[in-house]
Amino acid sequence: MLATNGKSTVQSQRDFSIHPLKLEFRSVTTEQEFQQHHLARTRSSLRTTLIFCGFFYVAFALTDAAVLGYTRETAMLLFARLLVAITAACGLYLVRRHPTSILLLRLTATAAEIVGMSTFMLIVWHRPAEVPWHAMSICIMLIVVYIFIPNRLVISLGVAVATTASFIAIVVSIGTLRPADLLTMSMLLLLANSFGLVAARRYHRIWREEYRVQSLLIHLSVRDHLTGCYNRRYLNEVLLKTELARSRHQGLPFAVILCDIDHFKSINDTYGHLAGDAVLRTFSTVLQTTTRQEVDSVVRYGGEEFLVLLPRTDRAGAETLADRLRHTFAQTPAEWADQSVSATASFGVLAIDARDGPVSDEAIFAAVDKLLYRAKRAGRNKVQSGVLVQSRNAFQG
Repeated sequence: MLATNGKSTVQSQRDFSIHPLKLEFRSVTTEQEFQQHHLARTRSSLRTTLIFCGFFYVAFALTDAAVLGYTRETAMLLFARLLVAITAACGLYLVRRHPTSILLLRLTATAAEIVGMSTFMLIVWHRPAEVPWHAMSICIMLIVVYIFIPNRLVISLGVAVATTASFIAIVVSIGTLRPADLLTMSMLLLLANSFGLVAARRYHRIWREEYRVQSLLIHLSVRDHLTGCYNRRYLNEVLLKTELARSRHQGLPFAVILCDIDHFKSINDTYGHLAGDAVLRTFSTVLQTTTRQEVDSVVRYGGEEFLVLLPRTDRAGAETLADRLRHTFAQTPAEWADQSVSATASFGVLAIDARDGPVSDEAIFAAVDKLLYRAKRAGRNKVQSGVLVQSRNAFQG
């Protein structure tokens, strides 16, 4: 499941365009999130491929002995095959020790490809009489590189092309094939590379399109379509419970701010609903850009009301933030078409004592709602604060 904790970039504004050659998201951030999302599948695929490759490379040492006998060349090829298995084993160990490292996964995949293909070139050189069999084997290995070893497409392509060129160069040096047979073999290798590349490009594109659709669906399910803030349902089902539990377990301060745009109905009646929408978007932008990225959460609580969750924030810090939000919004007119309108907002700030037992969502909403309306009664464009003690569900204004 995609991570949605904290205040993330609005999904509808993210860049999901794919580079036509690299077949990666143009946005570095989006590509990193995609890789993180598929990390478990990538790790599993790499682990399976390394085990199979390591086993069969060593198992095929029997064919070296069958062709070359028990000679120094056989021992050398066995050592090279064991090197492939050792590379695979080291990769498995490192991936297990560092399961969240995307860079390590790519380095492991690249190392396995390079060592495996280099060893195969050594085998071809020392078993020149079996070039047709080697050509068939390398076609299979190319497909493995393109499709079954999870790596960046540009790296897989580079390894495959370098391997193909090296193989053809070795076969030419050996000189056991007629020119017509060499041409046929080269064309078959070109065909294997073409099919492998086409399949790899398709998989890379499909995986990223799937991720884009999943991201947009998650965005639609947890965020408000107009402002990009989290919606009330996600607040009630996930956000508030998660932050309260974390605050209680870690013994850290926690605060919430309930905000309401002043005289919003009058704005709609005077300027129209397009102006009202512009004011809502402007206010949500102020909230999201002023709060902490990946720490605080901004929720459209209902209509013109917004709720801000502030982990690791005490009463004084929440009051300071609320006053900064109040000043910033008052000085930021909402723009739409060729018009603009200025508005203000009122803020209720509630600090929650998280050191003792749980508190109900209803107690939090009721307490912060009282503070908001106290700010309204004080003349609007004000900040009022209080404390809710969890052990007694006691509100202290």
